Amino acid sequence: MGYLDELNNIQKSAVTHINGPVMVIAGPGSGKTRVLTYRIAYLVEQGIPPWEILTLTFTNKAAKEMKERITKVIGDKANNIWAGTFHSIFAKILRMEATKIGYPSDFSIYDSQDAKSVITEIVKTQGLDTKIYNSSAVYSRISLAKNNLIDPQAYFEDGDRLLEDKQRKMPYIYKIYALYVKKCKRAGAMDFDDLLYQIHELFDKNPEGVLEKYQRKFKYILVDEFQDTNQLQASIIQKLVKFPGSPENICIVGDDAQSIYGFRGASIQNILDFEKDYPNLTVYKLEQNYRSTHFIVQAANDVIARNRRQLKKKIFTEKGEGHPIRILRAMTDTEEAKRVVDMLVEQRLRHHYENEDFAILYRTNAQSRVFEESLKNKRIPYKVYGGMSFYDRKEVKDVLAYLRVTVNPKDEEALKRIINYPTRGVGATSMAKISQGAEAEGISLWEGIQKCYEYGITKRTYNSIKEFIAMMKMFQEGLQANSAYDVASRVVKMVGIMKDLKKEKTVEAQNRVENVTELLDGIKSFVEDDEVDELNTNIDDKSLRSYLQNVILLTDMDTDEGENVSRVKLMSVHSAKGLEFKSVFIVGMEENLFPSMMALRSKDARSAIDEERRLFYVAITRAEQILTLSYASSRYRYGKMQYNNSSRFMEEISPDYLDMSTPINRAAVRPNKGFRRQPTRQVSKAQPLGNFKPSPIGQVVAGAKILHERFGNGKVISVDGMGTNKVATILFESGVGEKRLMLKFAKIQVTG
Repeated sequence: MGYLDELNNIQKSAVTHINGPVMVIAGPGSGKTRVLTYRIAYLVEQGIPPWEILTLTFTNKAAKEMKERITKVIGDKANNIWAGTFHSIFAKILRMEATKIGYPSDFSIYDSQDAKSVITEIVKTQGLDTKIYNSSAVYSRISLAKNNLIDPQAYFEDGDRLLEDKQRKMPYIYKIYALYVKKCKRAGAMDFDDLLYQIHELFDKNPEGVLEKYQRKFKYILVDEFQDTNQLQASIIQKLVKFPGSPENICIVGDDAQSIYGFRGASIQNILDFEKDYPNLTVYKLEQNYRSTHFIVQAANDVIARNRRQLKKKIFTEKGEGHPIRILRAMTDTEEAKRVVDMLVEQRLRHHYENEDFAILYRTNAQSRVFEESLKNKRIPYKVYGGMSFYDRKEVKDVLAYLRVTVNPKDEEALKRIINYPTRGVGATSMAKISQGAEAEGISLWEGIQKCYEYGITKRTYNSIKEFIAMMKMFQEGLQANSAYDVASRVVKMVGIMKDLKKEKTVEAQNRVENVTELLDGIKSFVEDDEVDELNTNIDDKSLRSYLQNVILLTDMDTDEGENVSRVKLMSVHSAKGLEFKSVFIVGMEENLFPSMMALRSKDARSAIDEERRLFYVAITRAEQILTLSYASSRYRYGKMQYNNSSRFMEEISPDYLDMSTPINRAAVRPNKGFRRQPTRQVSKAQPLGNFKPSPIGQVVAGAKILHERFGNGKVISVDGMGTNKVATILFESGVGEKRLMLKFAKIQVTG
């Protein structure tokens, strides 16, 4: 058993403690997977038949990696271990036992699209509005109910749930749920949630025949990432483990401090209450971090210590002191992105890192835009991990397609994309007729749709197209008199894209809304930007045409240099869990962003902020050697300049671990009611300018003292150019430095 020599004392104890309930609290970078796999190998070597071992994971990747590691230790015996995801393991059992709960053994498994299709059909047959009872939103509510062990009858009797549905203007979800369950059963089909819900039903209704069989079969049960289990998963595990005379041979591995999936239904209470559920529990704490340096580990300890109920542990490392955590404060989100990328380049050269050694982590996917643009401008290859590049996201491409047709009605690809989005009854058959007609006449598709009545389409379709043409012409007429932002915001509002996205009422839909908002804010930033970039020859052109040209050039930059090229990783913090990088940038560290506005406004704000803090803890502990926290004092949100307070989470890190060359803007943070904040050092605050009034261009002369809306106080060094093309070089205070601003766009007040 030479593999045991690879373990420290606590790890070895956790591996070799065979019988009874065991909880392994595994801090970040503490060798969790090694302990779990070696424990399974040790069980087999102690004579436990592999087929009596059940190991449950959350991803197929984790299950595969585990089996590969076990195979290296015990050989082919590993093939007989039951190891896989909750869904795959219980689907396997259901195939053998489904007839006992009225399903065929060859039952179909509906994916989410199948399930939503069934729901849409039910909504229609019930005479309900499919726009209100959006299939994604309804499916999400049914899924949440199943994962909380709520059947249709219990749903109907749950007053709080019915009230919530009524507030969402969907009071008949309980009825759709009941019909959906009947329809699936009649079709001999289970959806993804049923693979857990129905196994629970199977065990519940067949305690002596089926449940006892699997209680006897699985003598040892191991569960990975237990903090991510929901109520249904925890209940299934209890049924298999807790029964009269049971030795309760269960081992869970997890970390309550990394419980970050509450929005998916995960319950942190499962791991916090585990000792209460299993009084004979033995607990092992893996507290040595093998990933990160001292400053990073201590910062993580400082942060998580603020959470209320938790399984106490003190993570430590022997990897040396390392680099102090750098705080980067920028005046705007665009500047934040530029400075992060500049710092990344500097670290790459100084420490001889590869691009793949860096990760830029953000709270929301919409934040990727400015960092993608800065990386592209520097020709640095990158990959958006766990998602699409900002300008490849459907909702972003849809809005840009509308803007492209507004500028150039003959843009055929963009026109095809939007003519029936949002849905206006212009189907594929009608478009094929119009395309063929236009092609035969040698005219553009735009010209073709204006005479579509000649191509044999229905009157209803013709009327829809006529309304579409009138709307697009109205947008086109406003091009000259309005800025790119004014045109774009009008397009989004009148087309109804936001309304279409919001009707789903799901987390994914909210992300899409944020992406459209971020696109509009990017256009606003383009229009309002007064800083002269020597590489930008169109600084004086704020038209929609100019904006689209910039975006197209940006998205066309060749950073795709093959699959094997080293790339910087961009990702949300949720996507980063389980990964590690030599250098990590956690960006957008501002109140209402991280922690999120949704958490701050939640009914149970304290619990929501605790989860946000755990998310920050996960982000910190992705870093091996260098950690940078950045924030912007101002950014456009919903088309308006917003002045930001730095995140309360940065305040929670001891200054002993920080490079404080940039002060944290912490004095501005105001806690929500019910929170007690620790005293803080008083530092400067980014403030909206109440009496700010821009001065005429002629008053901005060399030597003048000025106030800029974003950059604050400064002194004019020189003014170049003539008339409306004047450019001022200004030295700003507060670490902003020297900037060149085009005066016809700059918002500057002369103060002396």
